[in-house]
Amino acid sequence: MVKPLVAIVGRPNVGKSTLFNRVLGERRAVVSDIPGTTRDRLIAETEWNGRQFLLVDTGGIEVLPSTVEEGRRPGPAAPLLEDSAPYIPLIRAQAQQAIESADVILFLTDVTTGLSGADQEVADLLRRAQKPVLLVANKADNPRRDQEALEFYELGLAGEVYPISALHGMGVADLLDEVVAQLPPAEPEAVVEEQAVAEEVRVAIVGRPNVGKSSLLNRLLGEERAIVSPVAGTTRDALDTPLTWEGHRFILIDTAGVRRRGKIDPGVEKFSVLRALRAVERADVALLLIDATEGVTAQDTHIAGMVAAQGASVVVVVNKWDAVPAEVRREQAGYEAQVREALKFMDYVPVLFVSAQTGLRVSRVLPTALQVAESRYRRVPAGALSDLMREAWVAHAPPTKQGRRLKLYYVTQASDAPPTFVFFVNDPELAHFSYQRYLENRLRAAFDFTGTPIRLVFRRHEKSK
Repeated sequence: MVKPLVAIVGRPNVGKSTLFNRVLGERRAVVSDIPGTTRDRLIAETEWNGRQFLLVDTGGIEVLPSTVEEGRRPGPAAPLLEDSAPYIPLIRAQAQQAIESADVILFLTDVTTGLSGADQEVADLLRRAQKPVLLVANKADNPRRDQEALEFYELGLAGEVYPISALHGMGVADLLDEVVAQLPPAEPEAVVEEQAVAEEVRVAIVGRPNVGKSSLLNRLLGEERAIVSPVAGTTRDALDTPLTWEGHRFILIDTAGVRRRGKIDPGVEKFSVLRALRAVERADVALLLIDATEGVTAQDTHIAGMVAAQGASVVVVVNKWDAVPAEVRREQAGYEAQVREALKFMDYVPVLFVSAQTGLRVSRVLPTALQVAESRYRRVPAGALSDLMREAWVAHAPPTKQGRRLKLYYVTQASDAPPTFVFFVNDPELAHFSYQRYLENRLRAAFDFTGTPIRLVFRRHEKSK
């Protein structure tokens, strides 16, 4: 089912991300008093009164000083982020794409700063879009500001002004009632289509700054979905983008570059890193990007360790493979061996060599991610699991410890995502790490657990008490 799309637009610092978070009921977007914090489009699924739709947060639409009408306030005096100026055209282009794709537009303004020339320019832009527009006066958290919201009727947009407080939730329910009323009718065949793509694979693209995460996202989607820049740190939020490939539904999550803990700047960047880690938590598969021109750095292994600690399934993607010397490309097996040696604590992951810039082997990314996701949710039949472990025990008995030997009573798979196996034994302390690794290797050899960690839990059986 193609869900309708609702876009939140407006000049900087009017509370777009706050409204986005309020509707979702969680802090998905980075919120800051500093204009220019949101750069990319954020997309999330939500519902109101039983009607599902996609909600889009956008970066603030900047106004050039030369376009401000004489005698009209240019907008809030708050300074932009120091590093935001180079992104203004890109942010504006992303907002324009959201407007063109939207079924309903929420035009957010700020009662506390009043009507400005920047608001007028955004209104002119929306009139040309010829889409349903709901004019929203934010930060109206008392009766006096409700009255001040009437000023925005001067913009000449059709319909009424909706005074709300996104921070406190006042008026948001009435606004969402009108949003649902403005949405196009639901498609009759929606139920059938939803069943066909109900299973979705959530794929988080992670790595240190400037390894090509947004470039890979755009290459997979076939469009300029995320802002791409050679400036490290361009992406601040975790971006969720749906994609259907050969009948399989994916949610691609582009994340901010993860720096080492001591290298993280306070404020917005710190929260961006936290959101990147949360994106890994809710993903089925993490694509761990590495820059082929630099090899596996200490920072890469640090990030890989954080991903492994989350229990995530992983595909290592060596990006910029086209940029390394020809003699290095000819020795790909040797390069892969170096990667695996550096990441030996996750030797079960597949390694792909791609170029997001040229598209080299990018076609292998989604099939590999799908294979890894299937491994993550794999269930081993109880009979086959018992037979395998019995054979493993006979082939290589566990070592003794102070004259005592580990005894196995039975084993069961307790859960998946990641696959977790519980061994009921006489004494869990007798399960030496090396023997646990042996059992894990036997499981991997017998069943396809490509790219996914396996958890082994040893518990004391009642008979041994």
